[in-house]
Amino acid sequence: MSDFLLLLLEFFKTGLFAVGGGLATIPFLTEISRKYGWYSIADLTTMIAVSESTPGPVGVNMSTYVGNQLYGFFGGIAATLALVCPSVIVVCIIARALQSFRNSPVVNGIFEGLRPAVVGFIITAAIGIYKIALLDLDAFAGIQSIAGVIRWKAAALFAVLLYIYRKKNPHPIVIICIAAAVGILLSF
Repeated sequence: MSDFLLLLLEFFKTGLFAVGGGLATIPFLTEISRKYGWYSIADLTTMIAVSESTPGPVGVNMSTYVGNQLYGFFGGIAATLALVCPSVIVVCIIARALQSFRNSPVVNGIFEGLRPAVVGFIITAAIGIYKIALLDLDAFAGIQSIAGVIRWKAAALFAVLLYIYRKKNPHPIVIICIAAAVGILLSF
């Protein structure tokens, strides 16, 4: 199989099985990074930060980026369509079928079962992002204490922003702007 078709297949599978939206794609995108090396985990983390501050889900932004990096403009379009196509197909099928099965115990059971799975995907993604953002896992092997693994500036910024968010409940844009300004000032 050509690398281009492999790229389309991987993003198609991500779009098909990442139930729950943009954040649910993160475990799949992490696996693609590890398996093929088309982008680094740091690239993924950067894309998550960009995606959370721009319109569009993480998976769409990442597929467009990777397709463009590997195969140019049309590669970006093709990878994006590969990711979005399953969702469009599934939504059309579900919308048509849901009308006739709206009160079905089986359909309601399926949705009840999917909700915890989606939460699990999102929690897994959050843990992965925390590890990348707050820990220096490359340094872990050579350091005797856990203190050398923690990225202290990032952990302190996280704690302060979490406190501000919980106590003052500012708009998320305010938190993003503060984090960006501190990152620039402290050269993270």
